[in-house]
Amino acid sequence: MSELHLDDRSAARFARLALDCVTREYPNKIAHVMTSDADARPPRLLTPAFYGCFDWHSAVHGHWLLARLLRLFPNAEFAAEARGVLNANLAAERIAGEADYLRSRPGFERPYGLAWLLALDSEWPLPALAGIAVEHLSSWLPKLGHPDRSGQHVNTAFAMGLMLDWARASGAHAFEALLLDRARAFYLADEDAPVRWEPSGEDFLSPSLAEADLMRRVLEPGEFTRWLNAFLPDVSSLRPVRSSDRGDGKIAHADGLNLSRAWMLKSLGHAALAGEHAIAGLAAVTGEHYEGGHWLGTFAVYLLQR
Repeated sequence: MSELHLDDRSAARFARLALDCVTREYPNKIAHVMTSDADARPPRLLTPAFYGCFDWHSAVHGHWLLARLLRLFPNAEFAAEARGVLNANLAAERIAGEADYLRSRPGFERPYGLAWLLALDSEWPLPALAGIAVEHLSSWLPKLGHPDRSGQHVNTAFAMGLMLDWARASGAHAFEALLLDRARAFYLADEDAPVRWEPSGEDFLSPSLAEADLMRRVLEPGEFTRWLNAFLPDVSSLRPVRSSDRGDGKIAHADGLNLSRAWMLKSLGHAALAGEHAIAGLAAVTGEHYEGGHWLGTFAVYLLQR
C-alpha cells in the first residue's frame, strides 16, 4: 500500500478488522433506555444484526466497511467471508428485529449511528431501517435549536454530511431539502472558527473541519469560498495528535481524529496537511488493541476510498 492508496493488501487488512468484530458480541457497551425487565437482554437478542464491535454504531459501520470493500474488491481473498457475514447478519429476520428495536427508540444512536446506518444502506440496501432512520431524524432536526459542536458522536455537522450524501444518492429530495435548510440555519452565519482550541478532550472529530466539510456539500462553490474564508481562514496550527494509550478506548480517539482530519482537510484543498494527518492516523490502524481495532478500520477506509 502506498501511504494514501487503498490496494488489495490494505483492503484485506482493514476487512480483517471488521470481520473480527462484527460477530464478536463481547465486550459490549449497550446504550439504551430500559422500559422494563424485557430490555435487560444480551446484545444479540436486542439488536440481532448489529450486536458486535463493542457498540451498535461501530457494528453498523463495520458492516459498511465490508460492503464498501466488497464493491471495490469483489474478487479479493476476503470477499467470500465478508459476503457470507453480510448475508447472515443482514438477513431479513435479523433486520426485522433491528427494525422493531429502532422503531420504538427515536433517540437511539442519534445522530452518529443513524447517519452510518444510512451510509450502510447506500452500499447494502436496508430500506426498512433507512426509512426508520429518516423518520426519526426528520422529526428531530426541525426541533433542534442549536447544533452540537463537540468532537465526538453527538457532533451534528459530521452526521449531517453522511445524511446528505445518502439523501442525494437515494433521491430522498424532501430529506435533502430539510438537511440543506437546517445546515444553513445552524452554520451559515458562523465566523472565525476557534481552531486554536482543538483538539478538546477525547475528540475523534474536528468540530471546525466537520462543519466546513458539511458546508462544502451545501453551498455553491462561490458562496462556499466566501463562507470558508470568513469561517476558517487558517488551519496551519493543526498538526497530527498522538494517542498516549491505545489500550484506552477514549484516549485512542486521537488516532481517529488524525484520520477524520485527513479526509476533511483533503476535501477543503489542504493536501499537504491532510497527508501528514493521514500518515499518522494510518500508522495506528493495527488492530493491536480492540479498543481502536473495532472502529479505526472504518475511518481508514473512508479516508482512502474518497
